[in-house]
Amino acid sequence: MFVLKSLNDSISVLPGVGPKKMVALNKLNINTIADLLGAYPFRYEDFATRKLSEVSDQQKVALKGTVASEPVISRFGRKKNRLNFRLLIEHDVIMVTFFNQAYLAKQVETGKSLAVYGKWDAKRQSLTGIKILAAAADDELGGVYRSSKEIKQSQVKKLVAEAFKEYQELIVDLIPEKLRHKYRLMSRKEMIRNIHFPDNQKIAKLARRTGVFEEFFLFQVKMQYLKRHSRIKNGIQIKYDLQKLRSFIAGLPFTLTPAQKRVVNEICYDLHHKYHMNRLLQGDVGSGKTIVAAIALYAAVTAGFQAALMVPTEILAQQHAEKFVQLFKGLDVNLVLLTSATASKAKQRRELLKNLENGQIDIVIGTHALIQDDVNFAKIGIVVTDEQHRFGVSQRQVLRQKGKSPDVLMMTATPIPRTLALTAYGEMEVSTIDELPKGRKIIKTFWLKNSQLAQAYSFIQKQLKEHAQAYIVSPLIAESEMMDLKNAEEVYAKTKKLFEPQYHVGLLHGKMSSDEKRQIMAAFKDHQIDVLVSTTVIEVGVDVTNATVMMILDAERFGLAQLHQLRGRVGRGERQSYCLLLADPKNEYGVARMKVMVQTNDGFMIAQKDLELRGQGDILGSKQAGMPEFKLGDPVADLNVLQVAQKEAAQVVNNPAFDDSQNKDPLFKYVKHSLSTGMSFD
Repeated sequence: MFVLKSLNDSISVLPGVGPKKMVALNKLNINTIADLLGAYPFRYEDFATRKLSEVSDQQKVALKGTVASEPVISRFGRKKNRLNFRLLIEHDVIMVTFFNQAYLAKQVETGKSLAVYGKWDAKRQSLTGIKILAAAADDELGGVYRSSKEIKQSQVKKLVAEAFKEYQELIVDLIPEKLRHKYRLMSRKEMIRNIHFPDNQKIAKLARRTGVFEEFFLFQVKMQYLKRHSRIKNGIQIKYDLQKLRSFIAGLPFTLTPAQKRVVNEICYDLHHKYHMNRLLQGDVGSGKTIVAAIALYAAVTAGFQAALMVPTEILAQQHAEKFVQLFKGLDVNLVLLTSATASKAKQRRELLKNLENGQIDIVIGTHALIQDDVNFAKIGIVVTDEQHRFGVSQRQVLRQKGKSPDVLMMTATPIPRTLALTAYGEMEVSTIDELPKGRKIIKTFWLKNSQLAQAYSFIQKQLKEHAQAYIVSPLIAESEMMDLKNAEEVYAKTKKLFEPQYHVGLLHGKMSSDEKRQIMAAFKDHQIDVLVSTTVIEVGVDVTNATVMMILDAERFGLAQLHQLRGRVGRGERQSYCLLLADPKNEYGVARMKVMVQTNDGFMIAQKDLELRGQGDILGSKQAGMPEFKLGDPVADLNVLQVAQKEAAQVVNNPAFDDSQNKDPLFKYVKHSLSTGMSFD
């Protein structure tokens, strides 16, 4: 029986791929012929032969000459051997050594021309061989592929060649011809062939250029498709009471900044329309996102809906609840707090859940306790998640599924560079608060060496004399023999010794119970504690306006975003605030981070620097943030290509004909197939 071939065929159809090899390939995420053709080499070995005068020490290079001595095999140790022979290259004789490849001796004949690829040792005038090149291959580029213990990269390369030979006629173009012509791109078939088997560096570069555009373009087409369907999908129309909302905003003890007003208008526009809101609100530390969230929640309540705010920590939930109770004072708003602490009080929790389900509760603020199975709403209209990257994709999804497609507002105080906004949040509308409230002073940041710790403590003492408060942050809770870091308990003991009984010192860490944490934070906020020694549990959202000093020990152990978040715990009031970074970085990367922190308070600039220093994969974990993994493209280095791809993808998707069910275009079929196979872009 004749069977039609498809790029979705299992790799098991290829000669030599038995059960064991198939399992090995599956572990490399290679399941189909399409996967195999898309398993691009991550670098190339240049097999073009060089003259000795052109070669640098320790460079990997291909050298060609005449075998000038018989091959000699020496055996040493268990199953170890060394193959030596001399190679005459013009007027120079060099020694070539292969380790544990004695079988190559058969290819080494005195007087025969031979090309060898290996690492050059200029001092010893010798080459440590990696492979002997075939006569036809000594002027080509060799792709280097991902491999494993179970399957060698040479086997992967061989299978790629076989797959391309058998299936190349089925490779269709996904980038529209108009765009290929506009940007001088190769056809898809040409691109795949020249990425895997380039004749030279120039053709490999051109093929990669096409591949990068295709990767970004296909990703953005899927993003734009999801965005379009999110817009047209029936959501909830929240017809809020404009007069009540205006009255609420007018009654605030401060005036909204122009940026806050702009963002509130964007959110309210979404609430009032029938489409489903899927919006990201980003703003720097202290920019006033919380009040924007309060306005959005209240808008939903005035329209007869319930609202939920989910935050990552109990301290933050408690703080938000206290702040919102004050904001909504005198208004007909029933607000409750739901955390794991509530869960420990069974009767209270049962009553709360009952009232939530029958609609007596308007706003619920809580931690991941909000997504428990027994938490049900009568009429949920909007879901807000604060510091959304701290929740997993599935956690955010569960909360939004609690009602009938409620509007979604995600907030983050970790500013997102344009690069990440285009990738991790490509299907969302993005609102940005890009200014701080008036009168907010820039926090002065200083980088001190560990030897200057006494000076740092002296500075804190001066601030305490002026009735200010201070944080001291340590990366560990208890002493670790593995890492020589300051730890919170040791620092707490030392700080007490220095400052008590004149000043009170408190300790806060993640291993404390919820009640203990609340008591400590309440005491610090009420100025019953002057210096709070803490781990990073105070990183997000803690707001004590009288705290003016943030001292971070072993600051080189923290990422830039985390340092910026910690620094943002001070400078919340009108007084000048300071951040002291105690660090002895061991490398240039660590030094660069300290310099960035001293140079700027701009969270967006810090985020961009973090991206440049660490690379996109480390900024937001892929599980948490839905970050795509690009095989060829680098969203940082190739940002201009990413932006062009997004613009072109939007034009393609927004053409009404694109979504026609009769559309036979390969790109449309690709998008529908990708999304139907469970791709999630939460």
